Amino acid sequence: MIQMAKSTAKLDSSPATVRQRIRRRSDLPKGESLCDHCTAKCCHYFALPIDEPVSRKDFDFIRWYLLHDRASVFVDEETWYLLVHTTCKHLQADNRCGIYETRPQICREYTTDDCEFDDDWCYERYFETPEQIDEYADALFGPQFEQVGLRKQDMIRSRRPTGLPVV
Repeated sequence: MIQMAKSTAKLDSSPATVRQRIRRRSDLPKGESLCDHCTAKCCHYFALPIDEPVSRKDFDFIRWYLLHDRASVFVDEETWYLLVHTTCKHLQADNRCGIYETRPQICREYTTDDCEFDDDWCYERYFETPEQIDEYADALFGPQFEQVGLRKQDMIRSRRPTGLPVV
């Protein structure tokens, strides 16, 4: 039987150590600011609601978004969003705002009441590549280039070239 040695070491309560121990909102000591224990998730991206795609053309616009670096699209509570992964240029190394006193109104109105501090970031749908959105559109509308009666001027992308025969 293995016996565990009792630790007589005092718990380290330095801000850095406390920050590492805080994993859930419920772990936060009463009266402390949630931002003191966060990695500033809210300052490393922005998400804008976009229209729900209802046509091939709409999906092609989303495909265009996904052709850009650090862009993705997600659906949360039936709303579609363009997500741009980019860090605020005023975020400091300690995860604090460098222009706090003159920060934009959107930052002033944002509260930690429903922030993503301990969020798992799971969405109904999440697209990171143009191929993923194409596959999703194909599942909704059927394969684009097998549609009977589809005129060339109605197509939104070029056909894939015919593959070379395998010898």
